Amino acid sequence: MNIIRYVDAGGQVKFAALARDGVGWEIEGDVFGEFSVSGRRAEVRKVLAPIVPRAVLCIGLNYRKHAVETGCELPQYPILFFKNPGAVQNPGDPIVLPTALKSTKVDYEVELVVVIGRTCREVGVEEALDYVLGYTVGNDVSARDWQKFGGGGQWCLAKSFDTFAPLGPCLVTREEIPDPGALALSTTLNGEVVQRSSTGDMIFSCAEIIAFLSQAMTLLPGTVIFTGTPEGVGMGRTPFVWLRAGDTVSVAVERIGVLSNPVVGGAV
Repeated sequence: MNIIRYVDAGGQVKFAALARDGVGWEIEGDVFGEFSVSGRRAEVRKVLAPIVPRAVLCIGLNYRKHAVETGCELPQYPILFFKNPGAVQNPGDPIVLPTALKSTKVDYEVELVVVIGRTCREVGVEEALDYVLGYTVGNDVSARDWQKFGGGGQWCLAKSFDTFAPLGPCLVTREEIPDPGALALSTTLNGEVVQRSSTGDMIFSCAEIIAFLSQAMTLLPGTVIFTGTPEGVGMGRTPFVWLRAGDTVSVAVERIGVLSNPVVGGAV
């Protein structure tokens, strides 16, 4: 099932299931519990990020070729950092370049994003995907100057500026994607493909990431996990490619869809 979160004609936020013809049908109940698809057609005024995350966990250096392009050794364990849930942005809404803590080196990162559906603690790899509600597309927007020089050795600030976590365009439930390790993904910047890879290049699979994290912490329903980005990021290119006001960046994952956002400078 493909699920969207949206604002209807009356200004209410609702969920809907998308049929193959693109028509949405209102969902009744709790998508993290018991829910059903009604017979009421969704009146979609605006599509929102598929969920409001409980927490945003992210895995760094999780693609072999990306590790190579950054000059880093392959990690022994998943590298964890966090993004502020307030950084989430809707499909079609702008990525805002920072001005107060100014950044001139803002980068794009296409990622497959896992959405945890039920409380997950100390699970094994074999059962880990049973705790997944579904998958969506994310753009782990990153201020590389703050990541390298202004974070004291950690990445959270550089990754957590407002609007730096676009999510969407929908959530695809796990039964629709039985193998999240075999999905094509790409980034297109102003019509030019700058990232093209497959989740098959992951160092740690989605199941391995979930199992590993669950040994240390309880993953609550609504937690999202950005699972890493492949090669082709702006800081890995010659010359460097940074996002600029007026750009449009689109990230895509096979079987889920395309998430597009314009880039603007300053507050909006």
